[in-house]
Amino acid sequence: MIRKIAFAGLRHGHINALFQAAQESKELEITAICEEDSAARQAFLDAHAGLNLPVYTSLETMLQEADCDIVATGDYYGKRGSVILSALKAGKHVIADKPLCTSLQELDEIEKLSTEKKLSVGCMLDLRTYDPFTTARKMILAGELGKITQIQFGGQHPLLLNSRPHWYFEPGKHGGTINDIAIHAMDFIPWMTGMEITKFAAARTWQAFDSGCDCFNDAAQFMLVMENGCGVLGDVSYAEPDSHGYKMPHYWRFTVWGTKGVLEFNCIQNNMTAWINGEAEPRQFTAEPYTGPRYLDWFLMELDGKEAEMNTALILKRARQTLELQKLADDSKF
Repeated sequence: MIRKIAFAGLRHGHINALFQAAQESKELEITAICEEDSAARQAFLDAHAGLNLPVYTSLETMLQEADCDIVATGDYYGKRGSVILSALKAGKHVIADKPLCTSLQELDEIEKLSTEKKLSVGCMLDLRTYDPFTTARKMILAGELGKITQIQFGGQHPLLLNSRPHWYFEPGKHGGTINDIAIHAMDFIPWMTGMEITKFAAARTWQAFDSGCDCFNDAAQFMLVMENGCGVLGDVSYAEPDSHGYKMPHYWRFTVWGTKGVLEFNCIQNNMTAWINGEAEPRQFTAEPYTGPRYLDWFLMELDGKEAEMNTALILKRARQTLELQKLADDSKF
């Protein structure tokens, strides 16, 4: 069955990856695009030269006129909730870049509407499909590290002030660095360990670098507790040197401690290291290639009524946890 997908909101570069995946999918037909901001609209059209699609400047008009079953959005964060709600009200399934929205109130409405109308919500959560991450999960669930006791990770990004969309630094449009970045870890860590997060012990955001905007906290750290008492320390700051971009091993770098050993890996290298109790030397090995479904596949599987590893209920749960963690940081006096 071929499903028709329209794209509404193009102001974050991640939407290009979803657009390409939709172009390559044998199950999707792209039927329209919509972007109210003229500069963002033209940049997208320039990047995808030769498109023969209706181009809308009004979401309302697109929802009324375009033939689509699904609406995809990569608008600025503060607007995504309203785009998703409009699409759901129009009876469309939705798939979005992360984060889905920037407030718990919006998420409540999204959950209510998607449930009432039996519509699916997808999200571009991809950490669990990186080779080292799927290999780590296999080792941990097989018990090779024993009981998992501590996890430390860094999801640091470069700030890239000269090229990052300017709306990041405009009041009301970003919604918080934890909500922006940490949802990847909130999804990945329970999947990797087979354990749920049971407590937010601490969270803080602050200005550590010179972003030139009082409304944007570029540094963020937090502490979580897993159901077996395992402590998680995370940092998702915009702390990587710009000149190194996303090439440093600190970009989504995880260290996992267990009663039988320690495992370290990151998302840009396939080389992994494990220090196993009883072995005299560190075990160095290459991650196994991942060839399974990805976020768009899971979304389409759910639409077809199939059991999907990542589904609407899970995505909404992880979005809620991340928004609650962001609120804890926002309410903190530190």
